[in-house]
Amino acid sequence: MSTVLVTGGSGFIGAHCIVQLLAAGHTVRTTVRNLKREPEVRAMLKEGGADAGDKLTFYAADLEKDSGWPEAVAGCDYVLHVASPFPATVPKDENELIVPAREGALRVLRASRDAGVKRVVLTSSYAAIGYGHPPQTAPFDETSWTNPDAGDVLPYVKSKTFAERAAWDFIKKEGGALELSVVNPVAVLGPALGSDFSPSIFLVQRLMDGAMPGCPRISFGLVDVRDVADLHLRAMIDPAANGERFLAVAGDFVSMRHIAMTLKSRMGDAAKKVPTRELPNWLVRVAALFDPAVKQILPELGKPKNGTNAKAKRVLGWAPRSNEECVVATAESLIKLGLLKK
Repeated sequence: MSTVLVTGGSGFIGAHCIVQLLAAGHTVRTTVRNLKREPEVRAMLKEGGADAGDKLTFYAADLEKDSGWPEAVAGCDYVLHVASPFPATVPKDENELIVPAREGALRVLRASRDAGVKRVVLTSSYAAIGYGHPPQTAPFDETSWTNPDAGDVLPYVKSKTFAERAAWDFIKKEGGALELSVVNPVAVLGPALGSDFSPSIFLVQRLMDGAMPGCPRISFGLVDVRDVADLHLRAMIDPAANGERFLAVAGDFVSMRHIAMTLKSRMGDAAKKVPTRELPNWLVRVAALFDPAVKQILPELGKPKNGTNAKAKRVLGWAPRSNEECVVATAESLIKLGLLKK
């Protein structure tokens, strides 16, 4: 078995990656910005069914600082670079997001190369694939890159695009023997392991709590966090994954209303507050004046999109859960952890 470093172990995807690595018998290390978070992360892993014990070691490292990274990667066979800033609101200066995402990826790659790591799996995003393009009916795939120069591309989308571009450039010019594989998830749902979860789950939480008056006319891809972690592990060890990027999406993109209807039909009384009416675009634009989270979705209003998982299935034998399973598992975990309003 191998020694694997997971960056950002306190995060939603990072914690699920650790759970699956431990289940597969690997020795795992993880980075957190503050070592005081270790008990919290261990509690999340326990919720995910993993008793980490001494098979998991914590290291303090920050994406914006060089210190800590050489120690964290020393002696590792593989690195899953999952950590990346994701703010709840749009920052005033886009470089607050872009610089740490890009420089953090390069820090991890540099340290991995210098330590003789075999392969880094970078968690990128559909954000680096399907934005800044004219509307198209064909699904986006791994050959497409986001155009960051388009006028309505958000800072987070730019940060993922620039970070992944920088990673591929580094491997090409300075990577030496280091291998790189990239996973590009869409909106990640699935079982929350604690109160620190992805912004995508916040969306389901708001629907369940009745905090939204209706469903904006947006559509997006879904994927279960357990399948994202599984794809990371496949990309880590499969020789065919070297030098490749993989779009992680469960199936066809779905509308917000489809998610609401799934909750209504599958969650019974727990979904009684879920709104199912579609909101006109003008009303969403008004709401965005008062809610920064709503402002982030404005560029996507009324823009149909799609993506395909054909490559991950064909090359790595990936078999993700359905959109409906992702949504239901998310809601069930929010109820179990007491994260919904009474």
